[in-house]
Order: sequence, then C-alpha cells, then structure tokens
Amino acid sequence: METIPTSINSGLGWKSSSFFQQSNLFNLLSQPYKPKPSLTKFSLNCSATSDPLLVKAARGDLVSRPPAWMMRQAGRYMAAYQKLAQKHPSFRERSETTDLIVEISLQPWKAFRPDGVIIFSDILTPLPAFGINFDIEDVKGPVIQSPIRSEDGLKVLHPIDFDKLRFVGESLKILRQEVSRDAAVLGFVGAPWTLATYIVEGGTTRTYTNIKSMCHTAPHILKTLLSHLTKAIADYIVFQVESGAHCIQIFDSWGGQLPPDMWERWSKPYIKEIVNLVKKKCPETPLVLYINGNGGLLERMVDTGVDVIGLDWTVDMADGRRRLGSGIGVQGNVDPAYLFSPLNALTEEIQRVVRCAGPRRHILNLGHGVLVGTPEEAVAHFFEVARSLKFDTFTQNNTANVA
Repeated sequence: METIPTSINSGLGWKSSSFFQQSNLFNLLSQPYKPKPSLTKFSLNCSATSDPLLVKAARGDLVSRPPAWMMRQAGRYMAAYQKLAQKHPSFRERSETTDLIVEISLQPWKAFRPDGVIIFSDILTPLPAFGINFDIEDVKGPVIQSPIRSEDGLKVLHPIDFDKLRFVGESLKILRQEVSRDAAVLGFVGAPWTLATYIVEGGTTRTYTNIKSMCHTAPHILKTLLSHLTKAIADYIVFQVESGAHCIQIFDSWGGQLPPDMWERWSKPYIKEIVNLVKKKCPETPLVLYINGNGGLLERMVDTGVDVIGLDWTVDMADGRRRLGSGIGVQGNVDPAYLFSPLNALTEEIQRVVRCAGPRRHILNLGHGVLVGTPEEAVAHFFEVARSLKFDTFTQNNTANVA
C-alpha cells in the first residue's frame, strides 16, 4: 500500500473535460483538493489469480459459478441490524461512524457469506463534503433545506473534501482486511442526475417537476450542477477504490424516470464522463451501472463504458442478455418478492435467471434491494443455492432436460 497522492483531481485531467466549460464558477469548482497524506491506499493493480470471484466474473473471466450478493443486503430485514439500530437510532450516525459501518456491513457476511460485501452507506453521504447539507427525517426521508435552483445556490459548491469522508475510507480499508480474498468489497455512488434530483427537489419526490422543468427553464444552472457532481463523484469513486473497494456500483436510481431521449441528454453523458475519468486512474476496477426501471434504456446504457449493467426484475434476463449482447456483464435479477415465496420456488427462479444469463459475465443479485420483512432464512437459501451451482454440471443438466 502507498500514500494517496496530494491531488486526486490532477491525476484525472479535469481541465481537459468537455463538461467543464469556462464560467464564472469554474475557478471555484476546479480547485484541486489536497487530502492529508496519512491515509493509505490499496494497490490498483491486482493479480488476476487472486481476485475475488465477483471481480473475475465482472471482467469476463471464466468462473465456476455465478458470484452472488444482494442490494441492501445489510439492513432492516436482519434482526442483528434492528438490535443495533435501537442503540443507535440515527441513520446518519450508523452510516457515518466507522465502527458501526464496519459492523453493519459485516453482519450479512458473517450470516450468509455472500461473494460481495457492500459498504453500509448512502448515495447522499458525500454531499456535505462538497457543500450540500442534508438531514434524514423519519417520515420524509432525506431533506435538503436549501435546494439549488439558481445561480446563487451554486455558490455553496466546493471541491470535495475527503477529510469529511474519512469514515468511508477507513471502513473500506477495514472491510478489505476482514474479508481478505474471500469476497469482493463493494463501494457505491449515486449518478449525477439522481443526486441532482435530491438537490433540486429538496428531497424525495414522486413527480420530479422541479428538476424536469429546469431542463428547459434553467439548463445552464442544471448543467453546472451536473458537471460539479460528475467531478466530485469521479473523485469519490477513486477515493473508495484506493481505500479498498474492489468494485463500484453506480446507482442512477431516478434515471428511469426520464424519457429515454432525456436520459441520453441529462444523465448518460455525465455517467460516461465519470467512467472515462475513473478508468484512466483505475482501469482494472469493474464498474456496475444500475437504473431502476431500465427496460427502455438497456441498449443506451452499453456505451457508457461500464463493465456490468444491473437489470431490475421487470426485465426478463434472457431478453436483457439478448439486447445487451455477450460483450458486457449483467447483474441480477431475481424479483425481491421471491424471497417471500416457498424455498423451492426461489430455487427454481434462481436457476432460471442463471440459465438465461449464461456462464460468462453474470453476477447473481436481486432486481432491486432486499425488502423490509424478508425472512433471513430465505436470504440464506439464496446464497446456498448460488454456491451450489456449478456451470459445468448445471449446463449439462439443463441440456439433458431440454433434450
């Protein structure tokens, strides 16, 4: 391991980016952040033979079985999490305290042994590090008291300050040490459009009227915000990788709320820019893109440059694989509701999804996050079935059944 360089920005070549046109805010937003050199980083060049199964599958290497993990696999469905949450009722405390992050992230690892251990965090976690404060209320969820909808609002933005995110770096470092080579440590970020949705709307929304209207009434403000988010999130991904993450998932949670032509204009270019910049610094780190409700966007997602595309459960895996082709990985996509079904039905659905995805470039997952109230025994069964599948015998058995 070695020391993080004094300027992450300088290694990514931000000033050459087509997204950062000269403006009255350019000098403010492009100043390099210089983190303290005491935080160590993991080598970005890993041996292919020592990589975790999930990383190998994401890169398209031959694997013996599909690696498996679940979105939201650490959380409210687990009794251990509920007990901890009673002692620490604040979500911000749980997701911004190193010891609690590590403990919660490892709860499903200790119980189920998934092939991926994702850090317990939130896509909004980095916002205060570049100027946007938020609260999480019990009923409303995330609340941003000062939404950005004007030129003046943009003035709060500043380069991302990793001193305010040291709990993320420290947690990833510990998780990497805890799981060793037995699982991949997963980091994640929100895509610029999705983060901008919260920032402009002031929290969650069902209509997206403010940000969608801004595309037409104040496009220059929205573009400046999205460009700043692009820069900050690319930096944040590199920070997570250097702290120990093997793989990063990009959540464009609300990208599916855009018409496809609007997604092409207001989300895709910024995701593509993030991927381009991150790949220059971390070329061996697999990037996964997940969009909830992405059935109308699949073909458009391919040339973002990500390594794996997550399918939600409304897309048939066979159809998704056909539309995407074999040159890119797929992740998913068991309906989370199957975890409430009889275990034999869950087994059959897992086998169907794996059969349709094929033996290369597939990461087994749900089509969305684990639902509250999901029986832990069903989660355990999911991973037991995943570990029992062997592509050589599984393929032969299915060929015999078809014959």
